[in-house]
Amino acid sequence: MDAELERGLAELPQWSLVDGKLHRELSFADFNEAFGFMTRVALHAEAMNHHPEWFNVWATVKIDLRTHDADGITELDLRLARVIDGLG
Repeated sequence: MDAELERGLAELPQWSLVDGKLHRELSFADFNEAFGFMTRVALHAEAMNHHPEWFNVWATVKIDLRTHDADGITELDLRLARVIDGLG
């Protein structure tokens, strides 16, 4: 693992490295809360022009971040993860 990525991951304790992607799972009280969170993330992701891979079932949201063009995790993924942490 690259040293920059290691430092970035150290600052994101709620995220893990799974299959070459940053991964986080969040649980909410109900579907409305989960979907509201996804909406807030979507607004930031669109402004950054960097979009998560995610999956929602009722009150659970699973998120994977990677930069497809770079075929790996970049500073953009780390920045979006920090934004998501601030919203979750």
